[in-house]
Order: sequence, then C-alpha cells, then structure tokens
Amino acid sequence: MSQFTGKIAGEGFDDLILPRLGAARHEIVQGAAFGVDVSVIDIGGGTGLAMTSDPLSWIPSLGLAESAWLSVHLMANDMATTGFAPMYAQMVLNLPPDAGEHDFKIYWENVHRYCKAIGVSITGGHTGSIEGQNSTIAGGGTMMLTAPLDKILLSNRAQAGDLIIVTKECAISSTAILAMSFPQTVIQKLGREVYQNACELFYQTSSLPEALAAAQTRQLTAMHDVTEGGVLGAAVEMAKASSLGLRIYDEHLPKGFAQEQIAALFGIDTRFCVGAGAMIMAVKKGQEQVVKATLAGQNIRATVIGEFTLPETGCQLITEGQAAAVPYFEKDPYWAAYFNAYKNGWE
Repeated sequence: MSQFTGKIAGEGFDDLILPRLGAARHEIVQGAAFGVDVSVIDIGGGTGLAMTSDPLSWIPSLGLAESAWLSVHLMANDMATTGFAPMYAQMVLNLPPDAGEHDFKIYWENVHRYCKAIGVSITGGHTGSIEGQNSTIAGGGTMMLTAPLDKILLSNRAQAGDLIIVTKECAISSTAILAMSFPQTVIQKLGREVYQNACELFYQTSSLPEALAAAQTRQLTAMHDVTEGGVLGAAVEMAKASSLGLRIYDEHLPKGFAQEQIAALFGIDTRFCVGAGAMIMAVKKGQEQVVKATLAGQNIRATVIGEFTLPETGCQLITEGQAAAVPYFEKDPYWAAYFNAYKNGWE
C-alpha cells in the first residue's frame, strides 16, 4: 500500500514535507510540525493568527448533512486546541461529477448552518466538480482565528509531570460513521439499540465546547484533538511533539459499550481508531479536579488516563501492572475497515 493512502506517514512528512516549506519568515511562531494541530503567525500588537487545514467530507452513504457536520467540526476541533473558537473559514470543493445541484444545496446549506452556529464566517474558496472524483473527500478547508499571542495553546507545549485527561470516550466518530454507513449490517448483527446509540454518538464529534470550557480554567498547558490513530495515537503525537515521554494506564481508558461492539464487528481496536469528539488535555498536576469539575458542569465526561514524563522513559502503556511501549500505527485501521465492508457488500 502506498504511503499516500490515507494521511502521509511520519517518514514521508519528515523527508518530503518539512525540508520544503517555501520561504522562511521571522513572524512564524509555529509552523508545520508532527503532532501540532495549528500554525501560528505573529501579526503584531501581541496578536496571533492561528490556522488549520483539513479535508472536507462528502459521504453520500452517511448523508450530506452529516458530511457537512464533519467538514465543519473536524476543522473546528483542531482550532479548539488553541483554547479559542475559530472565526473564519476558506473552503475548496472538488465535487464528484454526479453531485447534482440538489445534493450540493443540501450540503452547502448545512455547512453554512454549522459554521454560523459556532461563529465562523466563510470568507471564500473555490467550488467545482472534477471527473474521477469518487472518494469520500471532496476538497479541503482552512479555518483561522486571532487571539492574544501569549494565550494561544499549542499541542507541543505539554510539560513533564502534567496529567493527561481525555474527554468523552474512545472511537466516537469512527464507530458512529461505520454504523451509520452500514446500518442494515449493524442492526442485523448487533441489534437496533447499539445502532441507535452509535447514531447518537455522531453529534458528539465536536470537541469545541470542552476545549473552550477547560481553557478558561487556565490549568492546561496543551491540547490535542483525537483524530487518526485514536486516543493512544493522539497522546503519543502530543508527547513526541513536546519532546516528552508518557505513561498511560490501559484500564483507565474510557470506553463505550456501543463503540466496543461496533469495533469488534469491524475488526478494529477502539484505542487506535479515529476518535473525533474526544480531546487530550495536558493538565497541571494537582489541578485535574478543577478541570474535571468544570467539564462535569457541561455534562462532559473527563478521565485522567496517565501523565507526561521525561523523554528518556519513552511512551509506555501500563496493562495489568506491566509496562510496554505504546503501539503507534501510522495508518488508522478505520479506513481499511470501511473499505473492506464496502467491498464485501455490507449495507
């Protein structure tokens, strides 16, 4: 399989991307880096411009309104790691040729609605269709915000001794999307209740509310949203970006019944699968109860799963008292699970 199937692998990123980033400019506070969700530019006057880019989803089997939700909120989740809400968005759409005006109207009306709900203004982009475009990705977008430069959080600023909090549960988005994309199979094999629970999980895939609430406590040093690689992958990325190690306790990882049932059906492990909606937070030791209480006030589950350590300890997963290196998979198993189910005719 090509390294360009899915997100580019770490080696490709280091060898191909990082050495070739155009002109060097002194006002770049944070540029492209492994495990870092946003870039930050010093625009003067103590103000920073934060930006992030992500693919835009177009998944007819899931639904066009649901695709619009993912398009907006996966970018907004990255922006949320700064501790501030996104303000502006640019959208580039390369739609499949069979996307008619009616379909596009549904999709774009919902993109507009979801952006408006979180205070994001769409400032421009590009819209068109292209032959041969038949994937679940139909372009890309960029979100931006401005905020006091010294208040913007970055995922590479965790400190040794910080506790690791994860919100909600593992594999929220991947299992919800699998269930909603193959509803008949899930209902037949797991029952309607599991399917309905998974559908309810879908609209928990925004982590903006908890990020903003937790940031207000001023007890966080860094945040990283959970996407490809799941909770464990996100934690490892955050540790490596911060030049740290970590220790995570497997029995503390928050898991949901519906997610575990669906993951088993599709042959994947919830700890390592796309988990949009969950947020990893580096919290100052001794202040975890403040953060947990704040999130509880928003009805958001928050669990301490471990701590960041000095780099020489490495990234450890503690299972039944035994330490081992945390596995890190550069290819999220969700993608193979989705396309295998599609190829096998699951409905």
